[in-house]
Amino acid sequence: MQYNNRSFLSSIAPVTRHLLMINILLWLATIVFMRINGPDLMQWLGLHFWRGSEFKVWQPLTHMFMHDTQNFTHIFFNMFMLWMFGSLLERVLGSKRFLFYYLACGIGAALIQELIWEFTWHSVLMNCVTGPAGTTVNDVINAANAGMTNFTMDDFFNGYLGGGLRAVGASGAIFGVLLAFGMIFPNLPMLIFFIPVPIKAKWVVLGNGLLELFFGITGHQPGVAHFVHLGGMLIGILIILYWRYNGTLRKSNDFY
Repeated sequence: MQYNNRSFLSSIAPVTRHLLMINILLWLATIVFMRINGPDLMQWLGLHFWRGSEFKVWQPLTHMFMHDTQNFTHIFFNMFMLWMFGSLLERVLGSKRFLFYYLACGIGAALIQELIWEFTWHSVLMNCVTGPAGTTVNDVINAANAGMTNFTMDDFFNGYLGGGLRAVGASGAIFGVLLAFGMIFPNLPMLIFFIPVPIKAKWVVLGNGLLELFFGITGHQPGVAHFVHLGGMLIGILIILYWRYNGTLRKSNDFY
């Protein structure tokens, strides 16, 4: 008789396992540092708007390893999704290609979020101030630079625009993983919470994408970076299509 001595951790594909560990350790470190008045990892590693002084060039990468310490479900569901889909996807793509894909989706999602902020900050600024009829964005900027307002433009970019902290979480990369799973295993049945019947993976991915687009456009679920999720899916589909085009990824029906 043989016994399987593999531990739970060793059963997870290596890159997926290390990504899980890095995210969890950084989340715990953030909590510890907060309690001992240590460095503010959320401020240092979270994604900020590029026009603000808090923005650092490494944040498009590091933000995907940080999670809200006040909301356990944030890290729990991201890591659950990574564990659920990451190992299988890593074994199909290979560890190096999976790591590239994961990081590319996360970084690409951050850059897309920066574009969203760039195209919307003017309207956010105008909503933060009151002035005479005909006041323009340039009028407000000039007044702030001249010290005629109770805030500076740097205050606005680092605070008013999003409470100082811009975006954290692995969601962009995770939604990219979900997208790849749906493209590679489109007809694989999946069980979804509160839905008693299995649904094909391709419909789950499509439904998630449409929901994120709806929430992002309408402003429902404030505080959630829906365009980061959409950005991860967009980068993911471009990479998968490119890999299929150059023949480095087999057709999806070879896997089931």
